Amino acid sequence: MDFLKKNGTGLLVCFLIALPSWLLGKKFPIVGGAVIAILLGMMITLVWKEKGGAQPGIKWTSKIILQSAVVLLGFGMNLNVVLQTGKESLPIIVCTITTSLVIAWVLHRVMHIHGNTATLIGVGSSICGGSAIAAAAPVVGADDNEVAQSISVIFFFNVLAAIFFPMLGHALGFTTTDGSAFGVFAGTAINDTSSVTAAAATWDSMWNLGSATLDKAVTVKLTRTLAIIPITLGLALYRARGEKQAEGPEQKSGGFSLKRAFPMFLLYFVIASVITTVCTSMGVPAAVFAPLKELSKFFIVMAMAAIGLSSNVVELIRSGGKPILLGACCWAGITVVSLLMQHVMGIW
Repeated sequence: MDFLKKNGTGLLVCFLIALPSWLLGKKFPIVGGAVIAILLGMMITLVWKEKGGAQPGIKWTSKIILQSAVVLLGFGMNLNVVLQTGKESLPIIVCTITTSLVIAWVLHRVMHIHGNTATLIGVGSSICGGSAIAAAAPVVGADDNEVAQSISVIFFFNVLAAIFFPMLGHALGFTTTDGSAFGVFAGTAINDTSSVTAAAATWDSMWNLGSATLDKAVTVKLTRTLAIIPITLGLALYRARGEKQAEGPEQKSGGFSLKRAFPMFLLYFVIASVITTVCTSMGVPAAVFAPLKELSKFFIVMAMAAIGLSSNVVELIRSGGKPILLGACCWAGITVVSLLMQHVMGIW
């Protein structure tokens, strides 16, 4: 009861923003519910500056609901299927992720972009857009403005990719008799799942391929999503090491604490994935877990509404130039490396 008194108003506000955003996201998948929610939240907070009793619930939603969404995301992943069908794309995925993270780190140093923003854009570009940002944000301690800015940058390049990648694939001479080559390209070079599916579905419709490209692209994308686990754990350990070095000598004697460094919601994500894998291998239909996966998507939308409500849109616009350039460089690097690797491996 005390929890509802403290957080109920804020939770209700975020839910009321998230529900229409989620429905609109289904009608306009290239944009997606998360982006709609964050934009609505930003617009509302321009006129609703003092949130009073709603503030605790908004803050709780942006943190705990976001972590819960990542955990539920694990129920949409059968590790056996993803690993088995993603072998072909694994070298490309490793190279594109490495490229994006290196570019983000270098430009963070050269352009003096805030470390959390650079990390979120690098991780979002290289793995799976909003879901990766959702997983990494609490680990690196990113604030709502940093999350909002990173989501906005990723969204911008997602839309460009969904529109122009089918045309690029045709111009580059991808085979039009099956969807394998373009499916691998879309799955490794486009950030968010919604834009991956949009581009792959467009390619299928362009060349009457049924759902061949879409099936390939989604499988590759799921394999790529698995990188959330090592990347997020690595960020947690790196941050814990930095905090230890920043402590005074009297605190250092306590040593490194893996329990403090490890993000527990990530462990729950892995457990959820294992549960799905075991159950489906025993004959349980994957459709059983579909509602949990859908709830995960709704929770992300709800958390983005909270982040939008806590964001300073004026500051985001004022400081948006460098993050957009960083996102462009990560996106270009991933695209080029994906194409080069496919050419070397004989896929294209």
